Amino acid sequence: MPFAFDFLDDGRVLEWTATDDGADPTVVDDYTPRFFVGPRDPEADIDLTRLRRFYERHPAVIGVECIERRPGFRREAERLLAVDVDVDHVDRVSALARQARQLDAYPVGEVACYNVDFSRGFRYCLERGVDPTPAADLTTLSLSVPVTETTGEAYETLTVAGDTVTGDPATILDAVATAIDRRDPDVLVCSTAEIVPTLYDMAAQVGMDEFTLSRWPDMDYQQLAGQSTYTSYGRVGHSPARYNVPGRAIIDESATFLYDETNLDGVVDLVGRSHKPVQELAWASIGTVLTAIQIREATARGVLTPWNSWRHEFFKPMGTLHDADRGGFIFAPDVGIHENVHELDFSSLYPNIICTRNVSPDVIRCECHRDRADVPGLDYAICDDRGYLVDVLEPIIDDRDAIKAAIRDERATDDPDEERLTALEGRSDALKWILVACFGYQGFANAKFGRIECHEAINAFAREILLTAKQRLEAGGWDVVHGIVDSIWVTPAPDVPASERTDLDMLATEITDAVGIRLEYEAAYDWVAFVPRRNDSAGALTKYFGRLADTDEYKIRGIETRQRSTPPFVEAVQRDCLDRLGEARAPEPVLERLHAAIGRLRAGRVDPDRLTERIRVSKPLEAYTQYTHTVAALERARDQDLAVHPGQQVAYVVVDDDKSSRDRVALAHEVIDSYDAPYYETQLVRAVESVLSPLGWDRDDIRQWLADTTDATLAAYSE
Repeated sequence: MPFAFDFLDDGRVLEWTATDDGADPTVVDDYTPRFFVGPRDPEADIDLTRLRRFYERHPAVIGVECIERRPGFRREAERLLAVDVDVDHVDRVSALARQARQLDAYPVGEVACYNVDFSRGFRYCLERGVDPTPAADLTTLSLSVPVTETTGEAYETLTVAGDTVTGDPATILDAVATAIDRRDPDVLVCSTAEIVPTLYDMAAQVGMDEFTLSRWPDMDYQQLAGQSTYTSYGRVGHSPARYNVPGRAIIDESATFLYDETNLDGVVDLVGRSHKPVQELAWASIGTVLTAIQIREATARGVLTPWNSWRHEFFKPMGTLHDADRGGFIFAPDVGIHENVHELDFSSLYPNIICTRNVSPDVIRCECHRDRADVPGLDYAICDDRGYLVDVLEPIIDDRDAIKAAIRDERATDDPDEERLTALEGRSDALKWILVACFGYQGFANAKFGRIECHEAINAFAREILLTAKQRLEAGGWDVVHGIVDSIWVTPAPDVPASERTDLDMLATEITDAVGIRLEYEAAYDWVAFVPRRNDSAGALTKYFGRLADTDEYKIRGIETRQRSTPPFVEAVQRDCLDRLGEARAPEPVLERLHAAIGRLRAGRVDPDRLTERIRVSKPLEAYTQYTHTVAALERARDQDLAVHPGQQVAYVVVDDDKSSRDRVALAHEVIDSYDAPYYETQLVRAVESVLSPLGWDRDDIRQWLADTTDATLAAYSE
C-alpha cells in the first residue's frame, strides 16, 4: 500500500510504496478530484442550471454532471451537481466551491457545497479508495538545527541522524547527501521544515546542482502552504510553512502534536484508521484526524461531508436548556491530606457512553421516538437505529483495550521486548487522544458532524453514572473524598467496621454491571493531598498530588511541577518537598528544604539553564500593552533576527527583574553569567505554598517562617 503521494505539475500523481530496500513509485494519470453542490434546504426549489453552466465554462473544471447523493445523515438521496476539477487545480477546490455561493442567481445561504475542504492526500485516498498504511516499516532520518541557526541563509551546524556536523555549506550538504544515500529514508524528521528549502538554497550558493532530497528525478521539493497564525479555543497557535519532498514524508517536529505525544507507530496506526497519509497526519490536530475517521464512516454510508457546519440546535424549553447546559459531575474535594486513598476510574467513560447509549448526531432526538425520554434529566429521545458515531468509536475502544492488555502481558514477562513495548505504547497513546477528543468535538461549532444535543446527552449520562457510583460506594462503607467526571477517590468510612466494608473490587464489579461501563480499580495511595484554591479555603477541583502505595512514585495534577513554564530547578525543589511532606506529614522538613534551596539560589550555585522559563507567545510583539518578561524576550529575539511567532514558545532566564528593558531577561541560548535570585525565590515560595496549602499554610506563613529562621538543620543542606 502506498504511504506517500505527490501531485506533479503535469497533472500526474505519484504513489510511493515502501519496500524492504526503499520505495517504488506508481504513476497515476487518470485522477480527477470532485466536489458537490446543491440546495441547502431539501424543500427548496432551486434551479441549478445557471450554476452548471458556470462550472462548465470554468477553465479549472473538466466535467459537471447531475447525480443522486445523500447530503446528510437525516436526508435521503437528492439531486446534486458533481463538479470534476482538473487535478492541476486540486488545491483550488475551496475557491471553486466559494464561487458557487457568490453567484447572484441564488440568494445568500441557499446553496451548499460538500466534500470541499479536504487535504489533497486525504482526498486522493478517499476518492480512489486507497489505504495509505505503509506496506513495510518506514525508515527515518532526523535533521535538526539549533535555534540560533534558523535566522541565516546557510547553516553552520546541522545534526544529521544524531551526529552534529559543523562547517561550511559544502561540508554540511555532503553529510546530508551521504546520510540520504546510505539510509534512503521514507520519512524525514526535521526540527523545522525550513531545513528543506534552506538546504537547497545552500546547494545553489555553492553550485552543488546534484544535491537533492527527492526520490523523483524531475522535482526537488514543493511548498504546500505558507506559515500562518490561528486561534483555537482562545489559544493562539502557529502553523509553519509546509513542504513536500517527492517520495518521502516530512514530519516537522515544531508542528506535530501526535508524533510528539506518541511515536511513528502511533502515527501509522491512525493513518490506517483515518486514511490520511503519514505526512498529513503528522501535522494534523486530533480533531482533524477524528474528523477524517468520521468522514470515512460517512462515505461508507453514502453520506457527503458538508463544507460548513449549519446544523441548527433543536428547539427546547427554557427549563431543558437550563438543565442541559452543564458539564460532567465534579465533587468538591475535601482539602487536606488523606491516608489510605483508593482511586477508581471508568474506562473511557465518554466514548463508552456514546457506544453503550447510542449517542450520535444522526439518531439523537429522532422524529420516530419523539415521545420517548432516553436521556436522564433532559428527556431526549435516541433512535433504536445504530448511530454512525458508534461505528467510528467502538473499534477504537476495543483495539485500545486489546493493546493495553498486550502491554500488561509484555511487561509481566521476565524479559520484556522494549521495542515491542514502545510500539504498543505509541499506538495506545494515539488512540487515547482520539477518544479524549471525541466528546468535546460533539459540541464544537465547526465540527463536520457534531451536534450540541449529543454533547448535552453525554454529560447527562455521565452525571447519572458518577452519582450511581457514589451511592454504591458509600453504601459499601467508603467515603468519597473527591470525584472528577470519570474518576472517584475513596477512603474507608471511619464509622464502618472493616468486617462490614465491601471489597472495592466487588463494588467495582457491581457498579460496572449497573451502569454498563467498566469501573476499574486504578490505584492505591499511601496518601493524597487536595489543594485549596488560591486565596480561598475551597478545594481546587483539579489540583492534587499523592504517593502511590508501596512505591516512590507520585501522581501530580495542577501544581507547578505539571506546568510547562516552570523552571527545572523550581520543579526539582517542589518534588523534593513532596518527598519530605510524605515522610513527615508536617511542614518543618519541607520548609527546611526550601530554606536550603533559597540558600543555593542566593549563593549563585544554581545553573542558569535550570532556571529557564518557556512561555507560549500569544500575540505579536507590538500587540502587548504591558512590559512583561515575554515582551523583553521577544525584543531580544528580534534584535538577534530570531523569528518567534504567536503560538510558538520563547525560552528565557530572568536576570534582573527590576529593569524595564530587554535586559530584564536573557534568552536561553545566550551565555548567562547571573540570574535574579529574589525573583526565583518568589517562584520557590509559590511552589512550596502548593505543597503546604493542604496543611493550611499560605505564602505569608512561609515568608514568616523563613524570616524567623536563622539556621537550618545540616540535613537540609544535603543534595
